[in-house]
Amino acid sequence: MKLTILGTGNAMVTECYNTCFALSEGSRHFLVDTGGGNRILKVLKDAKISVEDIHDVFITHEHIDHLLGVVWLIRAAATKMNQGKYEGQMRIYCHRGLVETIRTIANLTLQKKMTKHFEEEIVFVPLESGEKMEILGYPVTFFDIYSTKAKQFGFTMELSDHKKFTCVGDEPYNEADYEFVKGSTWLMHEAFCLFGEAEEFKPYEKHHSTVKEACETAEELKIPNLILYHTEEKNLKNRKKLYTEEGKAYYHGNLYVPYDLETFHI
Repeated sequence: MKLTILGTGNAMVTECYNTCFALSEGSRHFLVDTGGGNRILKVLKDAKISVEDIHDVFITHEHIDHLLGVVWLIRAAATKMNQGKYEGQMRIYCHRGLVETIRTIANLTLQKKMTKHFEEEIVFVPLESGEKMEILGYPVTFFDIYSTKAKQFGFTMELSDHKKFTCVGDEPYNEADYEFVKGSTWLMHEAFCLFGEAEEFKPYEKHHSTVKEACETAEELKIPNLILYHTEEKNLKNRKKLYTEEGKAYYHGNLYVPYDLETFHI
């Protein structure tokens, strides 16, 4: 399984893209979040991921930096469908309350020649917490992260060789989700900023964590591989070095602080 980090930044970044990523098995792709705009098309192109090869999309929650790129993705996929260049369905997974939000935005902003594909070729899949699906041939379980800001789901994917990949959304891990997260081989966890810069970036006000807390969580859960994302961009050039240095004081597994378009084999 290949993991491509398409974007690593929080909502207000300009030097990198908003947080989103793709899991790929050969030429098949599972896209998780879409960022805040049409730059999703550019990063997919740079990652050599063709829209016509994306058949599964998961939107974690309603915030614009995770949601609005899906409108551009729908437009791109619908255009391919109209040209006879997209085979099969595009399935958009999200919690039940988010389906109408996405449909409404799309209906208000896209031409009917695009939205006519809803129901048949572009299918919305409403999710309940704990619901299981098969995506890319692997079992995926979606779960509520119990956000206090906006309803949000994360997921865990059971990979081959007893590996388990988990994304807990863009807020700190909630102990209520322990049964879903335990035993994960890979964990994606937000880290808004360095602990020493919490006064400047105020992550706690936004219900985010620092590198320190994210690493303490992974250490407590005995996660072998931790990926930090959804960060500020004040010192983007040195982010990897600075975050790794802080994180290693609290976490003793494999710590990754990727830049946009970095890839991993998981």
